[in-house]
Amino acid sequence: MKRIIISSLLLVFAMSTAFAQENKEEKKADEGFVFTTVKELKITPVKNQNSTGTCWCFSGMGFLESELLRTGKGEFDLSEMFIVSKNYKDKAEKYVRMHGKNNFGQGGAFSDVICAWRDYGIVPESAMTGLLNGETKYNHSEMEALCTSYLNTVIQNKGGKLSPSWKKGYDGIVDAYLGEAPETFTYNGKQYTPKSFAQELGLNMDDYVSLTSYTHHPFYQTFPLEIEDNWRWSSTYNVPLNEFMEVFDYAINNGYTIAWGSDVSESGFTRNGVAIMPDMDAIKKMQQPGTDEAKWTGTNPRMLMRPEFNKPVPEITPTQEMRQEAFNNYQTTDDHGMQIFGIAKDQTGKKYYMVKNSWGTDSKYKGIWYASENFVAYKTMNIVVNKNAIPKEIRKKLGL
Repeated sequence: MKRIIISSLLLVFAMSTAFAQENKEEKKADEGFVFTTVKELKITPVKNQNSTGTCWCFSGMGFLESELLRTGKGEFDLSEMFIVSKNYKDKAEKYVRMHGKNNFGQGGAFSDVICAWRDYGIVPESAMTGLLNGETKYNHSEMEALCTSYLNTVIQNKGGKLSPSWKKGYDGIVDAYLGEAPETFTYNGKQYTPKSFAQELGLNMDDYVSLTSYTHHPFYQTFPLEIEDNWRWSSTYNVPLNEFMEVFDYAINNGYTIAWGSDVSESGFTRNGVAIMPDMDAIKKMQQPGTDEAKWTGTNPRMLMRPEFNKPVPEITPTQEMRQEAFNNYQTTDDHGMQIFGIAKDQTGKKYYMVKNSWGTDSKYKGIWYASENFVAYKTMNIVVNKNAIPKEIRKKLGL
């Protein structure tokens, strides 16, 4: 009898302990997101691209500024608008050569930063801000509209052939809005050209490579990623998803940040500094029928499109097939360039990547986002890393 009583007591104790632990986990999740940094690398201050489609440049430049920090060169504030200006002019030549059948607009790719730095050099922010006439915020809408109209007029000209003057006229529009790129400038008491300044900074643009993970091209080979903003038709290396994700952790843990291209039109990419891949079916099952939570997050179609996730929730675990299907169906789109610079965990132990955005600091985490590992695995379009940030076994397969 005593044994039965003791066994019953032990069973009750075990059940109450399990219930308490489960209750504790639920309370943890109800606290809202609580992040603990696991690994954080140095970055330069968050900037604001404002009303421009130049995230590719702000994130690419932030990535290269972190490379300068990593290599001991110090902290630099480099000119995004120098790179933007050079790309507008390169892009125009390609657009005209393609009879207007190539993409033209404010968007771009990380390769545009790499190519412009390699071909033209770089200047500090103090030498070219791209802000004229007392402006304090970027807005390229008018410039883009004028550039597009001008180029279409050139292409549709009635003269039968292109005038050699068109390029001079076009460059004048860009320079009128962004300022002329300096041929020489003084920095810390020394005179430079853009190319001599880039040479002194010491970064080799051939050290940076693009990676992605899709099955419509063979793995361990390169292909031009079929997205509109890849107007240069730059190539990216293709690796399986498990190896793709291995690169993220290897890079961060070995001191290398990542230029990250992602889809931010997903409902899980919130405006409160968190990006997750919510499993809506599992979330609905957790909600109590008749509650206000169920009313707004379970049945309202508009809220289902972009609900505000204010605490950890169940997530979809992406597969290689899911990635491909989303890309094929336009469900994963090339929306935004950012910089990954660290790893964190939430209060439930789930892994997140720390992301530097270019939307200013007026947000919950002052311009920083936390993107879950599931979100990154599912919605990453491509990344650019230093080739030494790739594990040796993978580099060998890629011939790097």
